[in-house]
Amino acid sequence: MNFEFSPSLPAGTRLIALVADKDGLPDGIEAPLAEGARSARFKGRAGELFEGFVERGGTVVRVALAGAGEPGAEGRTANLEKAGAALAARYLTSGESTLALDLSGSGLRAQDVAAVLLGLRLRAWRHDAYRTRLKDEQKRSLEKIVVVGAAEGSEAAWSVESALADGVEFTRELVTEPPNKVYPVSFVEKCQAAFADTGAELIVLDEDEMGRLGMGALLGVGQGSAQPSRLLAIRWNGGGDEAPTVFVGKGVTFDTGGISLKPGAGMEDMKWDMGGAGAVVGGMLAIARRKAKANVVGVVGLVENMPDGNAIRPGDILTSMSGQTIEVINTDAEGRLVLCDALHWAQKEFSPRRIVDFATLTGAMVISLGSEHAGVFTNDDSLAEDLLAAGRTSGDKLWRMPLDPAYDKLIDSQIADMKNVGPRPAGSITAAQFLQRFIDKGVAWAHCDVAGMVWADKPGATWDKGATGYGARLIDRFVRSTLEG
Repeated sequence: MNFEFSPSLPAGTRLIALVADKDGLPDGIEAPLAEGARSARFKGRAGELFEGFVERGGTVVRVALAGAGEPGAEGRTANLEKAGAALAARYLTSGESTLALDLSGSGLRAQDVAAVLLGLRLRAWRHDAYRTRLKDEQKRSLEKIVVVGAAEGSEAAWSVESALADGVEFTRELVTEPPNKVYPVSFVEKCQAAFADTGAELIVLDEDEMGRLGMGALLGVGQGSAQPSRLLAIRWNGGGDEAPTVFVGKGVTFDTGGISLKPGAGMEDMKWDMGGAGAVVGGMLAIARRKAKANVVGVVGLVENMPDGNAIRPGDILTSMSGQTIEVINTDAEGRLVLCDALHWAQKEFSPRRIVDFATLTGAMVISLGSEHAGVFTNDDSLAEDLLAAGRTSGDKLWRMPLDPAYDKLIDSQIADMKNVGPRPAGSITAAQFLQRFIDKGVAWAHCDVAGMVWADKPGATWDKGATGYGARLIDRFVRSTLEG
C-alpha cells in the first residue's frame, strides 16, 4: 500500500475519510452527513465507523468518519490506531483503490497522524499468495492512501512508524507461511533478503559449526528432520561502544512433538511455533530500517522437530553448549532445548547488558493468560518494569509471572543435571526455571512466553484473523524507551 502526503484533496477523489473525536464531529462537514451520523448514534468511540454520501462540486462523494475516542484519554495513540484500522477493515475490499484521509483542521499532531496511518497499514495486511480463486469482491482493491492537511513533521513521523510496520509485517509473513516454505534454511534466506539494504550484520551458523561449539541441545531437537538446523544472529550497531541488548527467539519452524507426537487435530497450527523467532527478526528489521541509535542483537535458533528414526527419544541425555546435561522426558518440550544453547551462545558471543528471549514455549501459558497477555519471567525488577511499560505502550501486553528456587526441584533429574520438563502443575514456571539455569551470573534476563499471542482466531485492533505480529512492536518500543531515550 502506498502512502502519499498532499496539501489538498486530489481531483476526482471519490472516498474521503475524517477522524472524529468522541462526542464531536469534524468542523465543516455537510449538514446531511452530520445529521446522518447523529441518527446512526455515531459517538466517535475508538474504532467506530460511520459513512455517508454527499454532493461536492456536482459529484457524489463517499465520506467516512472514523472514531478516535476521547482526545486527552490514556491510550490515545492506541485509539488513533483503531481509527485507522477501522478504515482499512471497511475499505480494503470495497472496490475503491484510493482513500483520501483529510486531516485539515483535525488538530492531530505529527505523531498522532503517524498512529492513524500505522493502524490503517497494519490492519490492511493480508497474505493472499496461495489464494487463487478469490472472487472480485474478496480481492484487495485499496492501493493508495493520500494524506491531506497533515501537521508539519507528519511525513518524518510516518517514516519511523512505516519502518515499524515493515517489521510487524515481516513477522506476520514468517508466521503465516506454510512449513514447506519456511524452514530453517529458507528462514535465514528470507532474513538475508529483508536485511540486505539495512546495514545490519548477519551471522549464520550451520550444523557443523554448532556441533563444534557443543550445541547438543539445539542440534538434538533438529536431528530427526531432513531440514538442517541453523543459528542466525542479526547485529545492529547504532549506539557507539555500549554493550548490546540481545533478543533471543525460539524458531521451531514446525513442531510435530517428535517421538512424543502431538495429536493430529490442530497440528497444522504448529507452523507458528517459530513465533518467537519471528518476533525477534521483525523487531530487528524495524530497528534497522529506522536506523535506531542503539546496539541491539537478535539471535534465533532454527530447527524442525520431526519423529524419524534419528530423532531424540524420551530417556535420552543431551549435553548443552554450557556443559550442563539434560534428561529428555518429553520430546515435545523442545523449545527450551533450542533456547538454552542459543542463550548460552549469545552471552558468550556478545556479552550483553540485558538479554530477553521470546518463545511460544508452553500451552500452560495459554491456560494461565489466554490471548490477552504474554507471560514474562525475569531475574531483574528494573528489566521487568521496562518490559511491562513497553508492552502497555506498544499494545503487546505482558503479565509478570513468578520465578522461585522452590520450583527447581521439579526439574531435577536423578541421572543428569536436569530434566527438560517437570510435572503438569506450574508448567510455564518450570520451563522458565529451566532457562534460568543457562543465564550467567549478573546478567539481567527475561523470558517472554508468547504462546497465546502470535496467532488469533478472530480479528483484533490492528490485525485480521491469523498472525498478529506480536512481539515486534514490543521489542521496538523497548529499544526506543530504554536505549534511545
